[in-house]
Amino acid sequence: MKIYETRTAPNPRRVRMFLAEKGIDVDYVQVDIQSGENLSKEMRKKNPIGKIPILELDDGTCIAETDAICTYFESIQPEPPLMGTSPIEKATISMWQRQVEFAFMLQIGMCFQHSTGYFKDRMVPVPEYGKQAGINAAKYMSILERRLGESEFIAGDQFTIADITALCSMDFARVVNIRMKDEQVNLQRWYENVSSRASAKA
Repeated sequence: MKIYETRTAPNPRRVRMFLAEKGIDVDYVQVDIQSGENLSKEMRKKNPIGKIPILELDDGTCIAETDAICTYFESIQPEPPLMGTSPIEKATISMWQRQVEFAFMLQIGMCFQHSTGYFKDRMVPVPEYGKQAGINAAKYMSILERRLGESEFIAGDQFTIADITALCSMDFARVVNIRMKDEQVNLQRWYENVSSRASAKA
């Protein structure tokens, strides 16, 4: 099996971190998204919308979307669990994962795309939208600050996929100058903790 990715992009990093936590090694194929290689006819056969990462299994089956890829690996190798074991754990982790994705990571991504013009050859940037998306992302950090005052990690007392998504989002946010505030001490404690994990270097 192999994974098509771009080393510098946040979503592929989420998959690499997930697999590093599991101790799973796969081959990685680098795709140049800046030049639009991900939009080629060959890549669209693997994922019709032309996004990465993409997991390609030995039988040719292709699985796109970060969550779907991680779910596949969680199923074939449950330990250590990163998506929960009991129904309540699975639901709670899924809830936080979805919120972090939509209220934080997506907002940072939209801020990047619409304020930098990085993909202006294939989309129409709307700077005002990019600015608002950045504001939304910064607001969600306040929610994480409150949450992390109640628990060690985002979804509870165990490190999960929600922490992976939040860390990759936080690091990518630097590109658009979105950072933790000095008074967000719970968020800073969490960030130092998860950043020190070996998987954070994947």
